[in-house]
Amino acid sequence: MALTTTQTRDLQALLDAAPDVPAAAPNRRAVLRAALGVGYCAAAAPLVAQTAIRTPADGLVAGEVSMAVGGTSVPVYRAAPAGRTGLPVILVISEIFGVHEYIADTARRFARAGYLALAPDLFVRQGDPQSYGELARLLSELIAKVPDAQVMGDLDACVDWAAANGGDVARLAVTGFCWGGRQTWLYAAHSPRVKAAVAWYGRLEGERNALQPQHPIDVVGVLKAPVLGLYGAADTGIPLASVERMKAALAQGSPAARASTFVVYPDAPHAFHADYRPSYRAEPAQDGWRRCLDWLRQHGVV
Repeated sequence: MALTTTQTRDLQALLDAAPDVPAAAPNRRAVLRAALGVGYCAAAAPLVAQTAIRTPADGLVAGEVSMAVGGTSVPVYRAAPAGRTGLPVILVISEIFGVHEYIADTARRFARAGYLALAPDLFVRQGDPQSYGELARLLSELIAKVPDAQVMGDLDACVDWAAANGGDVARLAVTGFCWGGRQTWLYAAHSPRVKAAVAWYGRLEGERNALQPQHPIDVVGVLKAPVLGLYGAADTGIPLASVERMKAALAQGSPAARASTFVVYPDAPHAFHADYRPSYRAEPAQDGWRRCLDWLRQHGVV
């Protein structure tokens, strides 16, 4: 499958953040072990271990659970304060690299802030991101084949699971990174149960096809929850002009769209929150995390 213009641009942004991808990749079980907090996705290399944040699981219930969705068993990394119910719920949507240690650690950070955090493997039907050593192939052979409708359905199933397992889905939030940032915008337009969302450098516009028929800029009229967009001015894949077009569209959108806002960090590249990669920038990452928690609190999730 040939890459579209949009996918090529996305690939360049990823290459800027993660050059020299190795060929070796572990098997599927290794992905699930990674979801349990062991290791990172090989395709995200080079890794910068000294900056990676390590959030302990003591005092938490943390690990893999499984949900049946339309005959498919979808693995989900779950983290929550131990022994508590009635917790606010946050869906954590991964980058293209799937649910590996960075995403698991982010879920544990939310759990330490009092949330039931769920990070589903949204690629389970299409394949294993860790089986790819080339970003171009990962994008064209796996990511491009994931239907947005499938993602929305899996996230809905996560919410239903949370409701039956200690979560208060009247206090539901969603957040995501890169690929997951785009899906965050879409889910905030899809689900009336979402109260607030935080999108980290997710693509806002692009070419449309049968599997990705709309982009965030297309759904501002039906956005159901306010979104905080955290973006970098040095992101080569999401130009500032795209952010400005999205701002203009939000101003003409639904009440939730008009309540949405952006923070753009002047010198931050794509994936500035990814603390295990060279793209990490501590100051905007930490400021963005604080703003994320404040945004959720402001909109009644906590």
